Amino acid sequence: MDGSETADLGSGTEVSAGGGSDSSAPTRAGRPALRLLPPLVACLAVVAVLLVSDTPPADVARYAFYALWAVLLPGTLVFRALRRHPHTLIEDLVLGAVTGLVLELAAWAVLVRLGLQSAAALWPLAVAVPFAAVPALRRHWRPRGYVRLPLSWSWAVAGLVVMTAGYYYEVFLARFPILPTGERGRIYGDLPYLISLAGNAKHQMPLTFPQAAGEPLHYHWFTFAHMAMSSLVGGIDLPVVAMRLMVPALSALTALAVVVAGHRLTGRLWAGPVAVVLLMAVGEFTATYPNNVESWAFGAPVVRLMSWASLSLTYSQPLLIALAVVVGDVLRGRGGGPGRGGVPPFGRGVFVLTALFALASSAAKASSLPVTLGGLAAAGPALLVATRRIPWRVVALGGILLGAQLFATALVFDFASYGLEIVPFGNVRQYWADPQGLRSAPVQAVAVLATMAAFLLNHQLRLLGALPLLWSRRLRLDAVQWFLLGAALAGPVAYLLVAGFNASYFTIASAPYAALISAWGWCELAERALLPRRAGAALAVGVVAVAAALTWLTYRYAERWADAAVRALARGAQGRSYVPLAALLAAGLVVAVLAVLGALLWRGAGRAVPPLRGRGGIVLVTGLFAVALPGLPLDVLQARQYTWDGTWVLSGRQVEAARWIRAHSRPTDVLATNSHCWQYDAQADARTCDNYRSQWLSAYSERSVLVEGWAYAPRMVARAEGGVKAQEPFWDQDLFRLNEDAVYRPTAELIQRLRRDHRVRFLVVDRKTGAESPRLREFAQPVFDNGRVAGYRLP
Repeated sequence: MDGSETADLGSGTEVSAGGGSDSSAPTRAGRPALRLLPPLVACLAVVAVLLVSDTPPADVARYAFYALWAVLLPGTLVFRALRRHPHTLIEDLVLGAVTGLVLELAAWAVLVRLGLQSAAALWPLAVAVPFAAVPALRRHWRPRGYVRLPLSWSWAVAGLVVMTAGYYYEVFLARFPILPTGERGRIYGDLPYLISLAGNAKHQMPLTFPQAAGEPLHYHWFTFAHMAMSSLVGGIDLPVVAMRLMVPALSALTALAVVVAGHRLTGRLWAGPVAVVLLMAVGEFTATYPNNVESWAFGAPVVRLMSWASLSLTYSQPLLIALAVVVGDVLRGRGGGPGRGGVPPFGRGVFVLTALFALASSAAKASSLPVTLGGLAAAGPALLVATRRIPWRVVALGGILLGAQLFATALVFDFASYGLEIVPFGNVRQYWADPQGLRSAPVQAVAVLATMAAFLLNHQLRLLGALPLLWSRRLRLDAVQWFLLGAALAGPVAYLLVAGFNASYFTIASAPYAALISAWGWCELAERALLPRRAGAALAVGVVAVAAALTWLTYRYAERWADAAVRALARGAQGRSYVPLAALLAAGLVVAVLAVLGALLWRGAGRAVPPLRGRGGIVLVTGLFAVALPGLPLDVLQARQYTWDGTWVLSGRQVEAARWIRAHSRPTDVLATNSHCWQYDAQADARTCDNYRSQWLSAYSERSVLVEGWAYAPRMVARAEGGVKAQEPFWDQDLFRLNEDAVYRPTAELIQRLRRDHRVRFLVVDRKTGAESPRLREFAQPVFDNGRVAGYRLP
């Protein structure tokens, strides 16, 4: 590959015009069978991991029907009607799918509010019929003028989808069953809660807190409306949606959305795949193994546990990336740089798309819009300075995003903050804390700087590619670049300003923006380097070798490294506060020394070997990316060897009882239970519980429970300042005593009060918590008993 070929890999301009630097690319792309092969392989890989992980084939087929009929079809038609000119088929389908997710929310609200859940599969007709009947809309069924993309690019994108599917198989699908069986089945603790919210969404609009019947739920619950529609339209059991289908499907959509965003915003075809690697593979730089929840120094990571245990994050990512695409398109339309790579603007419909994606993002994840607004806050002044005019498009975008934020804050969150409060450096200052005043001022300054350096190393290496972009343009970025950079920085800044673990979701929300701006800078470096084919192959092999070596070293020697780092950097009382950062800081120092030495050697070698000149930058940046790649393989190894913090035992007999209740009750029936505790392995008597997070009954019965586990109730989370106070008593002790007395000290009057005043239809007793009174059967009819769990129907 000569220099011109390498430049085309960065810019993709010729490809956007219908050709490519490789003269054979259009010919290969012109063969329909070959063009279909990469997406077919990607789809088969996703299906394969689902089937291997014991997903019923019928459910895979039903989910495919749901995705095509109720998401892709209506969404793509509406998206095509709103954008002016077609560009690529993948862009239409990906942004069309995200548009379908937004339309689905409106359909869900109408159907559930009117009690028409049984007709959920028919809602796409509301879109399909007008597009078939109105002559002006029929053209959107078969648009013309798509740009054909190189087959090599299609295979790269397919490979990334296969990679994500394989990763989620290893860390999630293969580790947890769809339904726990036996007495020692395990599940990640939050997943029953999330399933219970989706079950509530099948029957309630707006949602309520299912573990305390009738309690309002001021939470970002759009995810669970999506899960409910997956179940209603496809006829799929909710645990199958949550534990199998949703995560690989939406993760693949996220990867494809990043690919589309990279191409459209940068005009460089290969910026998209590079950004996917930066987002999903270049993880947190660390020298710790195993790296479980307790060892996360700076909150939740971007991929790892949160990408499947936080289903709201899984759902929100494609919506957020689509929002970045349309906002960026508006910014480049005037004063934000010319159309790049021949990518046509969306047209006036882009403002409608912005409103749709912003509204959906607002209550998909509460952290999405704030970081996007941070990006606009950077782009607006940049345009104002560059043009000396008020950037009205930025004003319009800001109005749309602020309106969406106000919608969620007022109508969904009810102005609740979930206990988050502004405490500058509240999440990191424990690492430089010196309550006894043992450090001198210079030493304390070093401790502060070291903490901030550790934070940047741990979470922000994927942003490294933005540095050459800033350097080459002397900080004179255009509006789109300022937008991406501002949003990329807004999340980390928010994490440093807002106290609480949940503040780390701001950092996660910024990660796609960081990946996009960094990929942009990397592609420009690649264009300037003009690496020959062999040199590019050598660089790729070097990246794999570095990542493999660091993976092995961390896996084998992490504990010894940590001990040595503590002895070297954190000895004595003065260093006690930053002991958790010692291994990371020591590894960072080694990388920094090697990077400096490598740069000096490269510069010296360039004098003797002219082809090395001008190519050190791409090697250095790529090499630094490589040091953060071990996170993914280490995650896979850890999933095989260790149990995640926060997983707990869930008996198959509990699940069996809850599902029996679901099959024999109505959605409006309320349940009562004596099970309130998150049950640990060694806990023999749950009446001594100090962790009120039981959610299994509401999850697998899809019914509201009078009082189950209340730790995640919005009012309790607010008291915990964004955390969880799992030991706090229930807020209505009179109701709690009524609930407990009905199990252990029942009377006819108590049972009548439950039925009359609280609409309780079934009483479910978990005998591990405590056996019911023998007199209970005098006042309620025994209807289910599997030894551990008994069910009673109230008259």
